[in-house]
Amino acid sequence: MSTQRHLTRRLSQLYAGLALYGASSAMLVGAGLGLEPWGVLHQGLAERTGLTIGVVSIIVGAAVLLLWIPLRQRPGLGTVSNVFVVGLAMDGTLALLPETSALAARIPLLVAGVVLNGVATGLYIAARFGPGPRDGLMTGLHQRTGRSIRLMRTAVEITVVATGFALGGTVGVGTVLYALSIGPLAQMFLRVFAVPGASGSRTVVAGARPEGAILRP
Repeated sequence: MSTQRHLTRRLSQLYAGLALYGASSAMLVGAGLGLEPWGVLHQGLAERTGLTIGVVSIIVGAAVLLLWIPLRQRPGLGTVSNVFVVGLAMDGTLALLPETSALAARIPLLVAGVVLNGVATGLYIAARFGPGPRDGLMTGLHQRTGRSIRLMRTAVEITVVATGFALGGTVGVGTVLYALSIGPLAQMFLRVFAVPGASGSRTVVAGARPEGAILRP
């Protein structure tokens, strides 16, 4: 594969993954059966501020990125793109999704959203343009404290979910389904979308290395 085609594929995967991640998050919002951890916080803040959930996602992503400075993390193209593309895609998808209260429609929407999130995560990580701002926060805390990424991720996401729920974010069966399935799904799709010869980054799949863990936008 030529260098130009190689870069084109990686860029295509990056932005397709980010756009699909935003779309999948919007599907979870539309299902109304529980969101992913950061989605709970975004929804709670949106309820309190009157801003759209996509705009809140952009603001939170930018704020988290600022925390990289004392943690000495270095953003990549994927990091900066993540802040904007996911939020814009989320708002765009929500504008197109029809509202439904029927459980028979909400359950398939939830399942499709979780699966699409796994696809998006595999695309985004395999492009290897740097971790998302929230991922960098976890890896930065891991490096500064010496604690495992899994522990840091758990601590951060519990805090995020609790705060979001207190603000009015939706926690439910979808939150549990997401937590149980996103790791295996992302790991599977990361293998599917792996780009041969892509330069490495610290965003990895759980494996033999102690710092290994699926990281998401």
